[in-house]
Amino acid sequence: MRKFYEQLLENNKKWVETSLAKDPNYFADLAKGQQPPLLWIGCSDSRVPANEIVGAKPGEVFVHRNIANMVVHSDMNMLSVLDYAVNVLKIKHIIVCGHYGCGGVKAAMGHQSVGIIDNWLRHIKDEYRLHDKYLNSIENEEERFNAFVEINAKEQVYNLAKTSIVQNAWKNGQDLMVHGWVYGLNSGFVTDLNVTISSNEELDSVYQLDL
Repeated sequence: MRKFYEQLLENNKKWVETSLAKDPNYFADLAKGQQPPLLWIGCSDSRVPANEIVGAKPGEVFVHRNIANMVVHSDMNMLSVLDYAVNVLKIKHIIVCGHYGCGGVKAAMGHQSVGIIDNWLRHIKDEYRLHDKYLNSIENEEERFNAFVEINAKEQVYNLAKTSIVQNAWKNGQDLMVHGWVYGLNSGFVTDLNVTISSNEELDSVYQLDL
């Protein structure tokens, strides 16, 4: 265990050396500030690295990750990240990226208790209830799982658009688009779910806020 920890420190040194060899001002430039055009809301799964998936460099992607890439309206962590990204960094795109094979989504489809995370998974179970007729019509279990991963990502796009943070940005004329993706662990490719929202007019009227 100690050896693994020491290797991490050694890897950091090598990374710094390699980065400086390519650009002597690499870290000095990064320290000047950040102006990322993109907020990435993804899953905490270690196999889904935001920057690498889109070929971005440090400073180009503002990142928030949690179990199953959820946007929960009472989650102050997510809301704080969202507020800073939209109102301070003035990002122009938000991508919610789920991934096939997501353990959180899989657990939400079952009945086994997995501890305190049950309370988090309840939000995903609510989504299943809203789409149960369609999902239960899919006989193949793997196909049903994949379909629910896609539905979950789409629902989070709409959850973002329902927030006062995003709607206020639109009211003020800020260019901001929210997109839904799913990443394939076994291919490396992302699938654009073709759910992009750039105005609260695309929401049901009950969610449109007068700000």
